[in-house]
Amino acid sequence: MSDKKRAILGVKTALLYVVLIIMALIMLVPFAWMISASLKVEKDVFSYPIVWIPKNPRWSNYQEIWQKVPLLTGFYNSAKLTICVTILQLLTSSFAAYAFAKLEFPGRDTIFMMYVMTIAIPWQVYMVPQFVMMTRLGLTDSHLGLILMHAFTATGVFLIRQFFMGIPTELLEAARIDGLSEYGIWVRLMLPLSKPAMATLCITSFVFEWNDFMGPLIYLATNNKRTIQLMLRMFNTQYSSNYALIMAAATVALIPVFILFVFLQRYFVEGVATSGIKG
Repeated sequence: MSDKKRAILGVKTALLYVVLIIMALIMLVPFAWMISASLKVEKDVFSYPIVWIPKNPRWSNYQEIWQKVPLLTGFYNSAKLTICVTILQLLTSSFAAYAFAKLEFPGRDTIFMMYVMTIAIPWQVYMVPQFVMMTRLGLTDSHLGLILMHAFTATGVFLIRQFFMGIPTELLEAARIDGLSEYGIWVRLMLPLSKPAMATLCITSFVFEWNDFMGPLIYLATNNKRTIQLMLRMFNTQYSSNYALIMAAATVALIPVFILFVFLQRYFVEGVATSGIKG
């Protein structure tokens, strides 16, 4: 490659990074405003021009929100549902993905295609039949019902299957010759080699379940079973005029998702980059 082409390529790369950084900063503006507003008194939240860093941060907002509504109960319920659903989705998706990717059985590709096609069906289409079914099973107003409904995900199966397809079949055959069962291969080979895909599914499942609002709103009626999103809605209803407290509560609710992404973001990026091209 000539020096001129290298220079042009370097300029294009630099411009691309500049554009990406600008877009990232634009996307972060609402979060920065939320955190800034959470540290202000109510009268200063919508002041113009915007004061991004308050001169006298009102940290007491973060103490006050816990006394207004039972946010701690919402955190516990959301953590319970999110952790259970995420673990179940990782297990069920990896089991199904292994079968669809590496096992031979009649109708495998047809079953997989029909299962993946369910991704295109909007939740609103089967919302009412699903509610009727859960009511007849006596699983409304219970965490168990929500956990069972969200324990399976076609998106997760597709994601992990694409990653499994890139693992050499010869490696599995050698493991079978050495006496490993299919479950042994899944535990000792497939899971360790698929950390990026598992991390991607973990983040997406965690974020979806933690932020889920409609499901708990429809199925949970008892206050002590409600999730953090319903508690935030309750907070917003009772203190709709105090945006400083509302922003403080929203910031606190964002922390678990942020922490998870920080720890798994390296695997997440790798999983998104590879899962779509393997196989």
